[in-house]
Amino acid sequence: MRLAVLALCLTLLAGCATPDRDARLQPGISREADVIAIYGPPVRDWPEADGGRTLEYSSQPMGRHAYMVRLAADGRLLGISDGLSPAGRARIEPGMTPEQVSRLLGRERSRVFFRNSGEDVWDWTVEPDQAGYGLRFNVHFKDGVVVRTTQSMVFPSRRFPGLDD
Repeated sequence: MRLAVLALCLTLLAGCATPDRDARLQPGISREADVIAIYGPPVRDWPEADGGRTLEYSSQPMGRHAYMVRLAADGRLLGISDGLSPAGRARIEPGMTPEQVSRLLGRERSRVFFRNSGEDVWDWTVEPDQAGYGLRFNVHFKDGVVVRTTQSMVFPSRRFPGLDD
């Protein structure tokens, strides 16, 4: 009986694995087919200058991660990163284009154009810095390039509990 419970627990934990912490994927050994067999087709497939590719596994709008799976030209796994980690977000700099931002952060949660400022603001749901409140990372574009980044807290809704993420 204990063995059956242990097997069930391990199965459930494996289902919670994320690409960046999945022991089944080994850089230099695993291949594109292994990634797709475990995580399914990517949200987007970005070609790289060296002939390799980056498979995007974004969980937006409700999730808080955008896993970027980097493959060599021969399909071998080179590495996996979370574009929405604090380090990933820190790579966004003024002057970047929307495509450059998408390649780093993955698909955005939403886009809003502010007519008065002329800014197009994209946002991503990210892991909160403070317990209890949701957090959004915002990239402000003007004239087709990044002008700044901001963060905004998402406070719970009293009218619609649970819909504030």
